Amino acid sequence: MKEVFRTNEPVILSAIEAALNESQIECLVADQFTSMMEGSIGAIQRRVLVIDEDEARARQIIQQIENEIHD
Repeated sequence: MKEVFRTNEPVILSAIEAALNESQIECLVADQFTSMMEGSIGAIQRRVLVIDEDEARARQIIQQIENEIHD
């Protein structure tokens, strides 16, 4: 599996998960429990992982989401 994104922002994370699922790309959000338990200092970020074959497509989708957020 490849890490394609890392964040502590639950809204962005949710948008990425939804977009990947809509594109039929299975993803795993790692470190959710650890991130939640460490509190609000933001030291542990949640990571979005996809299988190797989906990495390029997942990165394109995530880039589109980031562009929409910053526009």
